[in-house]
Amino acid sequence: MMRLLGLLGGLSTALDLGTGAPMEESLRRCVMATRLGRAAGLPDEVVADALYAALLEHLGCTAYTHELAAALGDDISAVRASFLSDPSSPVAMLRTMIPMVAEASGHSRTRVLAAALRSGNRIDAEGPAATCEVARNAAARLGLPASVQEALGHTTAMWDGSSHPPVSGDAIPLLARLGQVASVATMFTLAAGPAYAVAEVRRREGTQLDPALALLVTEELLTDIADLDPCEEVLALEPDPVRRVSHDELPDVARTFGDLVDLKSPWLHGHSTAVGDLAASAGACLAMAPEEQQALRVAGYLHDLGRIGVSSRIWDQSRALTTSERAQVELHPWHTEQILGRVPELRDIAALAVAHHERLDGSGYHRRAVAAQLPTGARVLAAADRYRCLVEERPHRPAVTAERAAAAVTAEARAGALDADAVAAVLEAAGHLRRSRRPRPGGLTERQVDVLRLLAAGRSNRQIAADLVISPRTAEHHVQDLYARIGVSTRAGAAVFAMEHGLLLKSG
Repeated sequence: MMRLLGLLGGLSTALDLGTGAPMEESLRRCVMATRLGRAAGLPDEVVADALYAALLEHLGCTAYTHELAAALGDDISAVRASFLSDPSSPVAMLRTMIPMVAEASGHSRTRVLAAALRSGNRIDAEGPAATCEVARNAAARLGLPASVQEALGHTTAMWDGSSHPPVSGDAIPLLARLGQVASVATMFTLAAGPAYAVAEVRRREGTQLDPALALLVTEELLTDIADLDPCEEVLALEPDPVRRVSHDELPDVARTFGDLVDLKSPWLHGHSTAVGDLAASAGACLAMAPEEQQALRVAGYLHDLGRIGVSSRIWDQSRALTTSERAQVELHPWHTEQILGRVPELRDIAALAVAHHERLDGSGYHRRAVAAQLPTGARVLAAADRYRCLVEERPHRPAVTAERAAAAVTAEARAGALDADAVAAVLEAAGHLRRSRRPRPGGLTERQVDVLRLLAAGRSNRQIAADLVISPRTAEHHVQDLYARIGVSTRAGAAVFAMEHGLLLKSG
């Protein structure tokens, strides 16, 4: 058994990367929310839930990154700018966002401004809804209390009712309001110091923030926020009884985070789950012990966590990457290492996950490790990842057949890049068993699954109609019926449902 808070605290640094925040900002926000809860006189059971809600406030941060990057040129800087700006002032938002996005994307300020003006209304309408829906869904999958789920479903709500969901004042869950105040206070303390943070909280009270909770923020509460060890502090602050997660529950937590990261691009949906499951099956083919198979599964689910720190613009790129873009791509295993390294119980799993792009001949990345440095598990995970990448479509190429993928990884093994035994196990697990058709969740028909896949891939209703050779009106009907059947209301929510139920996995 391990502390759930310790596990989620380490994984929360992925959310920091995804929102352009300093590493461990989520943990420091968690500390601040706990202090505010104590200052407000809340009972231990409420403080315990507030702690998790604040820690995971940005759990839905990948829900709309594909659309943001497509519209503005970069998603991470756009999200960060939205946090730093006063959301009640569109002019202030543009003044902050335009230069940040322009610098991150390499586009001119004029181009970014034009894109923001053209797409702003759509982003404001769709982004918060997707963010809240995905966060609520993920909290449920993590087994967190209903109060935490509800709070995360109101992450973007504002005191004056001007955002999503369309509620205001005390109708916003207390845990959400508490987290919002803690978020602003922590973010500006790290950026400019406690005095500035208090002033910023006061400036936003009554519009974005609950005035009563905002008044509880003082410089004294913030003085050590930037200097404390947030991992240790958070664990010490959790009221008894502390929540724990069993060894058998770990894959569920890992898969949830893997699915969230795969939302970075429609081209990646379901990849982490597919790699984890294939690697574990390959481990069974190699007669690995059950605990080694589970380690492979969890490592596969988490291997691409670092993708969250790279703009969706790059993952969606259909042309050849520039040298700078390639360097960012090759850093994503390093980001994974930085995230998983904060969870001592995941040390062995981290060693597998971060090596998924390493090659026996030293031609891989990010460490350029060679055969002697790569254990069997790492070799299996690398082969599983390579195989899955080949059979999955990417923006710059179509998917290849299972036969061609098998030939490719076999050739790489002969060339000394991949391990021959690992490749043989992966091919045995992936290419030689005929799978029976599984029953569809939610009673979905084959046509509805087709619609779901297209919707998750980012297709509009008109594009779905063209792909399925039906009228736009029929396509719209299918989409709305699908939403009702699976209980979501956004593309991101549909994508998460599809990943959760394995509906995006391609043959092979």
